Amino acid sequence: MKVFWTLEPQSRRNLLILFTAGLLFWSSMASLLPTLPLYVESVGGTTQQIGVVMGSFAIGLILCRSWLGRLADRRSRKLVVLIGAVVAAIAPLGYLVVNSIPLLMVLRAFHGISIAAFTTGYSALVVDLAPVSKRGEIIGYMSLVTPIGIAMGPAIGGYLQAGAGYTPLFLAASGLGILGLICATLVKEPGITKETLASQVSAGSENPAQFWKLLASPRLRTPAIVLLLIGLSFGALSTFVPLYIKAIKVDLNPGLFYTAAAIASFISRIIVGRASDLYGRGIFITGSIFCYAIAMLILSFADTPSSFLLGGFLEGAGSGTLMPMIIALISDRSTAQERGKVFALCITGFDVGIAIAGPVLGSVAEPLGYRGMFIITTALSFLALIVFATSSSKNIPHSLRFAIGREKDVYALNK
Repeated sequence: MKVFWTLEPQSRRNLLILFTAGLLFWSSMASLLPTLPLYVESVGGTTQQIGVVMGSFAIGLILCRSWLGRLADRRSRKLVVLIGAVVAAIAPLGYLVVNSIPLLMVLRAFHGISIAAFTTGYSALVVDLAPVSKRGEIIGYMSLVTPIGIAMGPAIGGYLQAGAGYTPLFLAASGLGILGLICATLVKEPGITKETLASQVSAGSENPAQFWKLLASPRLRTPAIVLLLIGLSFGALSTFVPLYIKAIKVDLNPGLFYTAAAIASFISRIIVGRASDLYGRGIFITGSIFCYAIAMLILSFADTPSSFLLGGFLEGAGSGTLMPMIIALISDRSTAQERGKVFALCITGFDVGIAIAGPVLGSVAEPLGYRGMFIITTALSFLALIVFATSSSKNIPHSLRFAIGREKDVYALNK
């Protein structure tokens, strides 16, 4: 944490306020993780319908990511953060009055806009405020809002749902979103040079189709594919673990699964950010994907509280390393003028994975059961490992060396 005291006072203040806003935002989001699938089930949803409703969250993500990414580049990172916080404050109130499956799908899609906006603006702001030489370390520390929020949120949500019902739960989720919005308004965005502003104004008429052409770039294609495959696994975890635990009658509060994941994620983010500035991003991305794959394998055979907690811990270690390292990697591979849309493009892969996971894996869970579903996510995670190890650099030998920390990133721009 000493790195923050080396920053200018204004940058340090902005990062601390932004951290608080992120913590409140993720606590709001995570408070619904163990409870919303059960709410959908309580209003008559089948396993597949639960998957469709939860997966609808990613529809808002996918539809808005590209526009929000361009908005962050052309107008303001802070504006995009504020859009995310506003939606996070409003959407939970909708669950108070909506109890039909079609309307829940629409509401979840609207709620998804919050993630698309907040994560894109937040990541771009953090990178703008971080010195290049300390980028990985600061991204790692600032990304702690996710595991801390995911540790606090499910505990808050599970306690409120069990003790007081769904109405206090949804009001609390909204309240956390409002507090996050208040904090976000206090952030002062770093100045943008006149040259950068001029370039963005001239790009204002950019053809949206060009946004998707970035996907063909070798510097971005592999991170996007990896996030797509891991997004499928994460979508299965966030949607079906509470139902899986309930179905096989394991005596475990589902919120504790997410708490175990959050603890591991917290630990890994503290360690790997600074280390990646010294040893490169590749070896840590490889390790994170491997942790994901082993976690999925354990969950496919889990039948005790300890096995679920171990799976959650390993998944948390994987996600706590993967997301900040991918953000650092694509930050290294992009300029400030394009960073918003580059973040949006690559993280859209993760969004698509989540969107597909709900309905597709939900339909798989019907005939094959939850164990069969997690065997499939195990295979997808190992496929992500193979993709990264063989195509993260200019050729297979280079990629293998980069993936084990023996080669520098040939696509890094250092800007």
